[in-house]
Amino acid sequence: PDPVPPSRLGHSRMGGTLALPQGKGPQHVGCTDVMVGNTQKGLFFRLFYPCVPQAGAEQPLWIPRYEYCGGLADFTQHSRHWLAPLLSIAIGSCRVPVSWNGPFKPCSSGYPLIIFSHGLGAFRTLYSSVCSELASWGFVVAALEHRDHSASATYFCAAEAGREQWIPYQRVPQGQKEFYFRNKQVHQRAEECVRVLRLFRDISNGRSVPNVLHQDFDLSVMKDSVDLTKVAVMGHSFGGVTAVLALVKEPRFRCAVALDAWMFPLENVLYPEVPKPVLFINTEKFQTPESVAKMKRLSSRNSQTKIITVLGSVHQSQTDFPFLTGKFFSRIFGARGTLDPYKGLDITSRAALAFLQRHLNLEEEFHQWDNLLEGIGDSVVPEAPFSCPKL
Repeated sequence: PDPVPPSRLGHSRMGGTLALPQGKGPQHVGCTDVMVGNTQKGLFFRLFYPCVPQAGAEQPLWIPRYEYCGGLADFTQHSRHWLAPLLSIAIGSCRVPVSWNGPFKPCSSGYPLIIFSHGLGAFRTLYSSVCSELASWGFVVAALEHRDHSASATYFCAAEAGREQWIPYQRVPQGQKEFYFRNKQVHQRAEECVRVLRLFRDISNGRSVPNVLHQDFDLSVMKDSVDLTKVAVMGHSFGGVTAVLALVKEPRFRCAVALDAWMFPLENVLYPEVPKPVLFINTEKFQTPESVAKMKRLSSRNSQTKIITVLGSVHQSQTDFPFLTGKFFSRIFGARGTLDPYKGLDITSRAALAFLQRHLNLEEEFHQWDNLLEGIGDSVVPEAPFSCPKL
């Protein structure tokens, strides 16, 4: 089917327009932010979930706070004095086509749960297109904002009323080996994924989980509607390798979907320990032979682990950035491959859905996209980029 025509969700004289697609699945999608705890050890994530449609529902901002514009400027190594206000003017009013704090739609059989981990320099909202697409097919998706200094910006609310403490993006300190710095981060990130799963277990057990942000959304409404026997972990880039490590740390994660995983930070001794299947969806331009060799170590141990490559895509193709119009933004964020972004999103989400059906034992029709898992289809090939035939 043709992509759902996007609504123009924010524009300016700069030509910055975000046109995120609405989910193609049968469910309407709601969205809220959840922050638990008053220290850096707490959790922060954006939750996407099936909701009851409401006329005139508010839509959340794509960039939730001005501080994130400064963080993106820092991460891209541009001056925050000019880039942060420019980003704010151009894309600060862009919204995500989901219902903010929309009423949760109960499900007696329980929705499967996906915990999503962002890439280096990203934050919880920059994968809204893929997260809302999966939620539209009946998943609850918790998109983490990591507190290991890998987000371009994040914060927590200290116990004193309303006092925010911001956690800036941090580069590898001079004189420190990148592997050790990143390896420590990837372990913290995977632990955060595990703690989100524990949080959902608390909700399912009827424990009160207070949301520091005081949203008009009571987490207890999900008590009997999330199936904690059907849980997957997913992520992009640094988040892709985070998802692989989370499989080692938490047996209740049944599989992982790794979007263009940056495999570098994972120590070699852990590869034999990855017990569950992984779907690696690579872009054409990002991977190194070393990273691909690590993926192949996993696929040689587990026949259910799959590696596919999306042709015409670049590393940022799996974020929301390709849906931003304008050459200026494409240049700053390296966002544009030759593949149409709507088609790229279709391939990524359908391959993920087919894989999740297989390994979470879902009774849906997602097997209709099984061919993608073998790299069969338009703009997709099996294996990693270096084994692609030259086209």
